Amino acid sequence: MAILDGRYRGPVPAAKLITIEGIDGAGKSTLAQALAEALREQGIPLELLREPGGVLLSERIRALVKDPALMVSPPAEALLYAAARAELVHERVLPLLRAGTWVLLDRFVDSSLAYQGAGRDLGIEQVRAVNLLATDGLEPDRTLLLRVAPTTGRARQGIRDDEPDRLEREGQPFFERIACAYDALAAAEPARIRPIDAEQPPSVVLERALAEIADLLAR
Repeated sequence: MAILDGRYRGPVPAAKLITIEGIDGAGKSTLAQALAEALREQGIPLELLREPGGVLLSERIRALVKDPALMVSPPAEALLYAAARAELVHERVLPLLRAGTWVLLDRFVDSSLAYQGAGRDLGIEQVRAVNLLATDGLEPDRTLLLRVAPTTGRARQGIRDDEPDRLEREGQPFFERIACAYDALAAAEPARIRPIDAEQPPSVVLERALAEIADLLAR
């Protein structure tokens, strides 16, 4: 097995779960699409999924938690995200991994730890406990944390065509708490969570992301 000129050469390794995290506006969806394409070009069987969503029940929950017209309490919000995640894991993620297909997830448990645990002040460990049940203890093999300043994330949101959803309408302190929580999670699990400076151009972010998962390709 070897990686030559940035491209993997060798047998396809056992299926891996890779997640992409970061505050709103960090560029997660852009990286997810580019990274999925790059890995498929290298012969990796891969499914790209998003959270919340990915299966019918989870997509319906997504519509609920993002609807700016709805009032959703912080505990209910955390439980709805966990429910959407539980269905996605059991209906799609685990079967794909068991079949040898890599899974690339746009958000996973770390999002709830940061957004509901820290952003909503519910407590990271309390939210973690709920999600251990939801995911049956499934953990990513690698997490790519896209780091941008909250001001950058909000500026990027402002140039989108879509109306901001319920969470995107929160104020600056909310996103500052989330960004700090992400940094703390990365510091606690440096082997799994790899921060990437997402203030850089998308092509550079993709290059860094590929470098951060290169060891997974060789296993």
